[in-house]
Amino acid sequence: MRPLRLGDYPDGALRYLTRAQVIECCDAVDLVHVVEDALRMHARGEVLLPSEAYLGWRTEDGSPARSLAMPGGLRYDDGPALGVKVMNGSLANRARGVARAEGLLLLFDSETAWPTTLMEAAYISAMRTAAVTAVTAAHLGAPDLDRLAVIGCGTLARAHLSLLAETLPGLTTVSLYDSDARRAKQLADELRCEPDFRLEVVEAADVRGCVRDARLVVPVTTTTDGYIAYDWLEPGTIVAHVSLDDALPEVLDRADVVLVDDWGLVSEDSRRLIGRQFRAGMVRAADGSYHPDCAPVEGARRIDGTIGDVLVGRHQGRRTPDDTVLSNPFGMSILDVAVGHAVTRVASERAIGTSLGR
Repeated sequence: MRPLRLGDYPDGALRYLTRAQVIECCDAVDLVHVVEDALRMHARGEVLLPSEAYLGWRTEDGSPARSLAMPGGLRYDDGPALGVKVMNGSLANRARGVARAEGLLLLFDSETAWPTTLMEAAYISAMRTAAVTAVTAAHLGAPDLDRLAVIGCGTLARAHLSLLAETLPGLTTVSLYDSDARRAKQLADELRCEPDFRLEVVEAADVRGCVRDARLVVPVTTTTDGYIAYDWLEPGTIVAHVSLDDALPEVLDRADVVLVDDWGLVSEDSRRLIGRQFRAGMVRAADGSYHPDCAPVEGARRIDGTIGDVLVGRHQGRRTPDDTVLSNPFGMSILDVAVGHAVTRVASERAIGTSLGR
């Protein structure tokens, strides 16, 4: 059979950025500012945010694995930024000695819809997650926020520590805990050897000891069993719940302020505490509505709103210094696209990346 001639597909180039090149470009970008701007745009309705596609399976040893496809777009003044992140992960990777997750971010031309830039996504994904925590803590943290607790000592822990130490000047101490004590010690040793890392590093003997006295608690684990109890938390603590299921339902019920990044995404996800509680009638949306298929529970917790609502002044956020705040972001694709858009600008200005023929 003769090959099909596609005359209406002229030769063109696709820019590819490796992980090292993505990191080089990110070093020239204010990631916290980019993410905060995207959260504000989300609150103002200036984004495109469809549901993610989730593919889950089991590896040969029975470990959970999954692939996520997350499209999104933002309407900037100089034109839209559009893209999709594909992020894959396997819990068995830890035993293999490799990172749990890896992926790619693909950006599109808004007129032709053709792909324009392809880049490694794991670094961007980790840093935008940490940037959300930095923004949340900056706007909702207690005035005397000085001690940070990080539970889980993998890639996301490193990302958070690199940003939070820079963006929260009041921080003096970080307490680390991991169910694998060797990982906590390795991270602690690395941090102590970094000449520019200014925080005192404490290795906690147990998870409750890690949380004790912390005013910012960041669980970055893969657990599906809650363990953080409300009475572990000091008055005024903010729990940046970026992983799935670390907080017990009582934290959700009793926190003074509960915020998400996007209610539609969080409420649809049955793998997360808030999504499950919403389906059970024990959580209500910010407008007071219940899940349409649930039996409403009288006095069910009402979500306060989104992080973006606080940024644009739609919600006051923390009311008193002693308020306990639970932030439970889903992890929106628009944040990856926003960071990828900024990275692409730097790459273009500096001629970074490899041109791939079509």
